[in-house]
Amino acid sequence: MERSATQAEAFNAQAINQAEPETVVVHVQLRPRRGATRKCLAALATLAAEHDEVSFAVTGLSKDDRVVRVTVGVDLGPRTAVAKFSPQAQAAYAFVSAIFTSLYDHMPVYTAEPSGAERAAAAVLIEQAAGGAIAADVLEGLPVVPASPVPAPRMPGPGERIPA
Repeated sequence: MERSATQAEAFNAQAINQAEPETVVVHVQLRPRRGATRKCLAALATLAAEHDEVSFAVTGLSKDDRVVRVTVGVDLGPRTAVAKFSPQAQAAYAFVSAIFTSLYDHMPVYTAEPSGAERAAAAVLIEQAAGGAIAADVLEGLPVVPASPVPAPRMPGPGERIPA
């Protein structure tokens, strides 16, 4: 994860600097059960070692009572190069494909950009991992976000009722 930590700084600096060509970032969220978080991060680090040419960073981190949500931002490269399917974009697509095939136990899904709180938690994870702390310690400090409740079914309006 050290490689990710240094790339995260470059990744964030690149996103802030608008003078650079606009880059495309794909966010993939891994959702390991709380007991499997260490295994998930180790598998992600192994996968990153196999795809050392790809620029990515852990961009979000949150948890609820059942799972931990680890959001990974993968830099596809400049928008114009992605459209031409550049070597950088091909390598990034191969990395994302490998996430879905090799980390399928951790329920990967495409997701939107993480919130500010998730980004801050990811920054703490990367900072403490660089200092030798384990992920479980960082996760214990995160607030538990309640799972979104399932909404009640909508009642039909007067014109929508079908007589029995």
